[in-house]
Amino acid sequence: MVAAHSDSSMVELGAVAFVFVAGLVTALATGLGAIPFFVVDDVSDRWNVALWGLASGIMLAASLFGLVEEGLAESDPGVPWLLVLGLAAGVVLVVVADRILDRVDVGGHEEPTESTEPTPDGGDGVHTRADADESGHAHPHDDEDAHEDGHDHGFDPAAFAEADLKKLVLILGVLTVHSFPEGVAVGVAFADLGIEGGVAMFGLVVPVLAIFMTVAISIHNVPEGLAISIPLRAMDVSEWRMVGAAIFSSLPQPIGAVIAFVFVRWAREFLPFGFGFAAGAMVFLVLTEFIPEGLETGEDLPGGGKRELTAGVVAGVGVMIPLLFVG
Repeated sequence: MVAAHSDSSMVELGAVAFVFVAGLVTALATGLGAIPFFVVDDVSDRWNVALWGLASGIMLAASLFGLVEEGLAESDPGVPWLLVLGLAAGVVLVVVADRILDRVDVGGHEEPTESTEPTPDGGDGVHTRADADESGHAHPHDDEDAHEDGHDHGFDPAAFAEADLKKLVLILGVLTVHSFPEGVAVGVAFADLGIEGGVAMFGLVVPVLAIFMTVAISIHNVPEGLAISIPLRAMDVSEWRMVGAAIFSSLPQPIGAVIAFVFVRWAREFLPFGFGFAAGAMVFLVLTEFIPEGLETGEDLPGGGKRELTAGVVAGVGVMIPLLFVG
């Protein structure tokens, strides 16, 4: 009896580890968004818009044809109250997180125009931008060459002068907070891990929906990584640091995946709520973040980028739906 209980615990521990690795894979995929900057200096708006469209299509397909459908199947006959409640809770989480992040003031302070540091000539150290111009040692465009003075990490104040620091932090913060429900989506998709009817993989029976969600979240994370990398490129941040920042923004995903997986395994009756929560958060993100971001990026393109965005959405849906029928 004790041996049987021990074996069961080992199987469950192995399942939790498997889910964590799946969530970690999706997080690492975010770093792929920085890869283009290893070979090019910039990514065209056309491709950027198309990638946001692709991410939107993937998330919509994963949410509507994956999570919501599974939530309905797991719900009691009649009105699926738990699913509906989960959908609402997912939306509320994103709204609250956005409002909290909007209150964060990380770039509101004014850049100092004078310094009181001692100077080599024994003066009082007070000098203005105009004084620097007269001395011939500083110019308005010195920030363009700031990385040449040994600060190759790109995080010196001069580089921030032309960058919207607040927007960068909000992007990192929003994507980091938003990555948690995406991890939840992966976790609830693994609810039937080890149960007959899935695909044999690494000694476990993996649900088709779990494969679908892991692939979907991984692909969708690429343009998110790109969104983080673009402002970092403007600040001369190195390519590998961009990869690190992108991955960092998705680290809550494996954590969210494990928490959701353990929860639905222990309280399976709440599985419809979990499916609804993940779907509600992701659909709301698409409608309020991804699509508006794509349209804003493509506003200078012919037609405002709507053609590229639509093509991306269609491609995302078209690529992901067939995965539902694998196995």
